[in-house]
Amino acid sequence: MKYVLLFVETEQFAKQLEAMGELEQQAAYEAVGRWFAENADKITHHTHLAPVHTATTVRLDQGEPVVTDGPFVEGKEVVSGFAEVEVADLDEALKIARSWLACPIVEIRPAS
Repeated sequence: MKYVLLFVETEQFAKQLEAMGELEQQAAYEAVGRWFAENADKITHHTHLAPVHTATTVRLDQGEPVVTDGPFVEGKEVVSGFAEVEVADLDEALKIARSWLACPIVEIRPAS
């Protein structure tokens, strides 16, 4: 089965990352790189998204499409990236998600 792991940053996490020194940030990014390497046989696609302030939203439910700068909703949590995984079942997707060591929230959704 395919699942998408959505990596969700919180304001607190972003502040902690920003407060880290250069070596500590580098170590954190290297740890994420190792996570991707360790799960490479199950990850079919992944990407890191640009910061939320770069988003453009198109609203299609108001007659004519309305284009606005910024995210769909303002929030304290934002999706910062995702990985698509091909695994046997939800339990295996949960096992991979539990080993994620960056953003404090991982949302798992089945993909078709």
